[in-house]
Amino acid sequence: MRQWYALILAANLGLLTACNQEQKPAAPTALAAVGVQSVETKGVSNSYNFVGRIKAINTVQLRARVEGYLENVLFTEGQDVKSGDLLYQIEKTQYQASVDQASANVAAAQAQEVNAQLQYDRSVQLVKTQAGPQATVDTNQASLDSAKASVLQNKAALTIAQENLGYTDIRAPIDGRIGLTALTKGNLVNAVSGVLATIVSQDPIYVQFPVSVSQLANIRAARQQESGSLIKIEVLVRLSNGQEYSHPGVWNYTDPQVDQQTDTVLMRATLPNPDRQLIDGTFVTVEVKEREQQPRLVVAQAAVQIDQAGSYVLIVNGEHKVEIRRVTTGATTGPDVVVNSGLKQGEAVIVDGVQKVRPGQEVDATPIAARNGG
Repeated sequence: MRQWYALILAANLGLLTACNQEQKPAAPTALAAVGVQSVETKGVSNSYNFVGRIKAINTVQLRARVEGYLENVLFTEGQDVKSGDLLYQIEKTQYQASVDQASANVAAAQAQEVNAQLQYDRSVQLVKTQAGPQATVDTNQASLDSAKASVLQNKAALTIAQENLGYTDIRAPIDGRIGLTALTKGNLVNAVSGVLATIVSQDPIYVQFPVSVSQLANIRAARQQESGSLIKIEVLVRLSNGQEYSHPGVWNYTDPQVDQQTDTVLMRATLPNPDRQLIDGTFVTVEVKEREQQPRLVVAQAAVQIDQAGSYVLIVNGEHKVEIRRVTTGATTGPDVVVNSGLKQGEAVIVDGVQKVRPGQEVDATPIAARNGG
C-alpha cells in the first residue's frame, strides 16, 4: 500500500513540475547585431585610368628629290632644328646650268615673240591700205601665236629647272629634333635613296589612349551637370617608372568611329613638353580626372556587394529591418566608393555583419564611425 502511495505521489509531483514549465514564458531571441554607416556627401573628383602612348604631333621623313652627290650635311644628329634650317646640300652645278639654259631659252622665245608681233602689226596695216594680202596677215597671226606659246613653254621649263635647283638644298619643314642621317657627305642620293633623316616635333606632344564605349558613356554622364554645362577635366600622365608627369594635358580629340574589333574609341590629349621628357612612342598611364571636386554620395567599399544582377548594398530601414538596394557605383576615393544611383543621403548602410543577415530580417544596428583615407 505504501509503495502505491509513493508512486502516485511521484507522478503528481512530475505532473506539477511539467505544468510549471509550460506556464513559464520563453526567453526572447537575440537580434543580429550589425554595424552601419550613414550615406554621406563628399567632394570627389572622378578619375579614370587608361594605357596610352606618346605620339609626336608632326613627324617628317627627309628625302632627296633630285639626284646628285651630297656636298654637305649641316646638322648634328639628335639636335633641335627650326623650320627652314638648311640640313643637306646636293651638288648644284648641273642644276644651275639647267636654270641658265632655260633662262636663255625664255629670252630667245620672247625675242621671237616681239619680232612676230611686229610682223603681224605691219601686215595688218598693209591690208588696211590694200597694199598687202589677207593671207600674209593670217600667216603672221599664226607665227605670233606660235611665238607666244614658245614663251610659255620655255617659262615652264625654267620653272622646273629652278625647282630642281631648289631641291638641292634640303631644309627642315618643321621645328623638332632630327635623328640619325642615313647617308653622309660624298654619297650619291636620289629619289629612291630612301629616308635621309627623320624630324620629330617635341613641344607640344600628344598622348593617345583607347577608351571603351561604356567607359566613354560613363565619363560623359559624370561630367554632365544639372545646369547643362560640362565639368572641366584634365589629362594626367604617369611615366613608366611610376613618376607623375608635372604638366597636365588638355583633351582635344575623340575619334568619330569605334574600333569594331575592340569596341573602343581613340581619344587624344595635348601635353606641354618643354623639357623633352616625353618621347614619341613611349607607353604611359593616362588618368582622365575632373579639375575640381564635385559633391557626390559615397559609402564604404565594404558595404558594396556584387552578385549576378550587379552591385547592391544592405540598409537598415526605419523599422530596423534589412532592405536590399541595387546601386551603380563610380570612382573609389580612399576607403569609400561613389554611388551614382540607388541611395539617398542619410540612409544607414550595413558595413559590418553583411554576411549574417538577409532582407526583411530585424536587426540591432550600431553606428560605426567612418574611416578617413586618401
